[in-house]
Formats: sequence, C-alpha cells, structure tokens
Amino acid sequence: MTVAEHLICGVDEAGRGPLAGPVFAAAVILNDPAPVEGLADSKRLSAKRRAYLFEQIQTHAVSWAIAQASVEEIDRLNILQASLLAMQRAVSALTSVPAEILVDGNRAPPVTMKVRTIVGGDAIVPAISAASILAKVARDRCMDELHRKFPEYGFDRHRGYGTAAHMAAIERWGASSVHRRSFAPVRKVRLRSDAI
Repeated sequence: MTVAEHLICGVDEAGRGPLAGPVFAAAVILNDPAPVEGLADSKRLSAKRRAYLFEQIQTHAVSWAIAQASVEEIDRLNILQASLLAMQRAVSALTSVPAEILVDGNRAPPVTMKVRTIVGGDAIVPAISAASILAKVARDRCMDELHRKFPEYGFDRHRGYGTAAHMAAIERWGASSVHRRSFAPVRKVRLRSDAI
C-alpha cells in the first residue's frame, strides 16, 4: 500500500478518565470532496447527533478504523500508554495510508508516518472531530454491553466515570473484572468474588 500524499488522518481517543471499561481510539481520513456536515467535538454533541454522524462518517470517509486497549492493558501499561496503543492500532487498521496524522492532545502514538499533535484538535480539525465521534460512540456502545452484564454499576448512565452513584456501587458490590484496578479509587476496594 502506498502513501497518498494528500490524505490527512485525524486521531482521537475516548475513555481515558473512567474507572471501568476499555479505552477506545479512532482514526479517520475524510473525503474532502464529500465532507460530512456538522462535525464537532463529540462532547459537545447529543447522543442522537453522535449516532447519526457515526453512520455518516463510516459511509463517507475515505478510510476509518476503531480500536481499543483492554482493561488488562490499561492496568499493565498505564492509561496514557494504553491510549497511545489504541491509537496506534486504529492507524494500523486503516485501509489507506495517510501522509500525515493529526492527533488530539499533546502526545502521539508511535507511527511510521509524519505526525502532529494539536491540543483541542477535536474542536478545530474536522478529521479529529470525526475520530472523536467514532471513538465516543463505540465506547458508549461497549459500556451499554457491559451494563447488561453488570447492571448493578449503572454503566449505561455514567459510562464508567467516577460519579457518586458509581462509587457507591463499587463500595457495595466490589470491583468487577471490567474495573481498572490500577486507578486509585478502584484499587482501595475489594475485588468481587466472581470478578476473576
């Protein structure tokens, strides 16, 4: 596969802060002649709007990929390195090789092509906005699946973030197999008996 000189890829992650679940990343090369309208930082969009744009991006992008790093990888590597690993996996899964990678934030994954980091890039670079939407929707859907397996934690509401309700559930039920044991609020509670 050859590098296309004009292709720019946006990369972003979702789920660095939560106490449970994998971290997701996405890589998107947009089709400039047929742009996706309404792209923005995923955090500024409603769930319904994100779901619509998720389908539009997948339909109209030149190439896109979604990847993740598991809870086990997060605990073994740390959340930053796991996030970069998920980004690297997403870039590696693209069907087209971009000339340049633009990454939201100030840390870039190890990739073979030219890479630039842009703090706040998900709000100003359409390809990064698209990646943030794919990563966010994919992670939310994963947390919905985990909610069906562990309904007592309320993952469908807080997505694994350390809300008061989530912390109370961890105190009551212990930490599940999908909780990040390397995160301090989880580390200090007991592991539930069926989590191993």
